[in-house]
Amino acid sequence: MKQKIVLITGGSSGIGKSIGNYLTSKGHKVYGTTRDLNKYPVFDDFKLLELDVRDTNTIESAVAQLLDIEGRLDVLVNNAGVGITGPIEETPHQEIVKTFETNFHGPLHLIKAILPQMRKQGHGLIINITSIAGYMGLPYRGIYSATKGALEITTEALRMEIKDFGVQMTNLAPGDFATNIASGRYHAPVLDYSPYKEPYGNTLKLINEDVSKGNDPIEVALMVNKIINTKKPKVHYKVGSFMQKFSLTLKNLLPDKVYEKLLLNHYKL
Repeated sequence: MKQKIVLITGGSSGIGKSIGNYLTSKGHKVYGTTRDLNKYPVFDDFKLLELDVRDTNTIESAVAQLLDIEGRLDVLVNNAGVGITGPIEETPHQEIVKTFETNFHGPLHLIKAILPQMRKQGHGLIINITSIAGYMGLPYRGIYSATKGALEITTEALRMEIKDFGVQMTNLAPGDFATNIASGRYHAPVLDYSPYKEPYGNTLKLINEDVSKGNDPIEVALMVNKIINTKKPKVHYKVGSFMQKFSLTLKNLLPDKVYEKLLLNHYKL
């Protein structure tokens, strides 16, 4: 198998680090990204580049640095992302915008930065890490669902636009995995005077429990490796527990209000 040059955004921890370590073990040359290299003075799992997906200057600089070293880029894994929870009515709009900047605009900035090189090469693969949550509107996670759903749909369009360049693109939607995403997530405070206090507070506890009980992120890494070794990747891939993936089947089969009732029951709302 030919060694691939791989760039993984958000590669210093969580799912991104797991993907990077696994691909490195398979003989690929991996570059991860982090917003602040100073936080990782002894990181030696693979090479880290400083990059903030919300800052196009850092994107251009990191991509130029990688290409100066390697001369090509075979795989981009758009993994960097942030979580957000809260009643939409009470979530500060600047936090909504920041989440879209990271989860949606960020991947687009990366894609635009590397497409000229992949087009020049005549080959390349872009894997956008989305979320099973992007297939449905989840209570108190509606903004997160919206950012991931937007990336899913945009990928569908982009695949068709770039097909003549030899560049492939796909979505990989994970369910809940045991990572540190909760620690970096913005969540609107549970306010004593809020009409959402009780349902939001209970839902937030359930969300945190789901993440802490999540599967090992190595499952995502295994799927990324499978996609890399697939000649013609599909439009969508999902990875997660049986029930999380089955929930998407139910959404397609059941009437909208019946599926909504299932979600309400799950979240005890």
